[in-house]
Amino acid sequence: MTVNLTKGQAISLQKNDGGTLTAVRMGLGWQAAPRRGLFGSRTREIDLDASAVLFADKQPVDVVFFRHLVSDDGSVRHTGDNLVGGVGQGGDDEAILVDLQRVPVHIDQIVFTVNSFTGQTFQEVQNAFCRLVDETNGQELARYTLAGGGAYTAQIMAKVHRAGGSWTMTALGTPANGRTFQDLMPAILPHL
Repeated sequence: MTVNLTKGQAISLQKNDGGTLTAVRMGLGWQAAPRRGLFGSRTREIDLDASAVLFADKQPVDVVFFRHLVSDDGSVRHTGDNLVGGVGQGGDDEAILVDLQRVPVHIDQIVFTVNSFTGQTFQEVQNAFCRLVDETNGQELARYTLAGGGAYTAQIMAKVHRAGGSWTMTALGTPANGRTFQDLMPAILPHL
């Protein structure tokens, strides 16, 4: 059963049977919003990029994004860059896989971001979402929908964080500006 998250809402990543999730996929989907023009409406391709920044005690120690597809320890993997979105028609256009059992113990938070590398704003995007899926069985656990585009080029979507031996996901949904994850670091830090 999917939980539709609101900004700031957190869910435990414990399974209903008391077990622990072992592998999750953070999926990102979007479509270009049609633009009205002199000759009707048309769409322009939108290149959004998903990234995962791994933190240890509030310090960034690794990142997974379209130019570094696998974390140094191999626990986090990006499935590849999608330059246009909407390919899956509601499915994931980009995804980041996290093997929670392999994440080193010093990593306590993984923050997921999305940014427009080409600088287009979210006013030009529609049907954007991030979702967390149990990778072992394909069940969608949580979904956060980006409602109402804005004049910003990025969003700090969500984070998974470790408390003791269990993980929790929190929907952040914080608008930001920047073309890369590096540009977003000042906006990420208050959420750690």
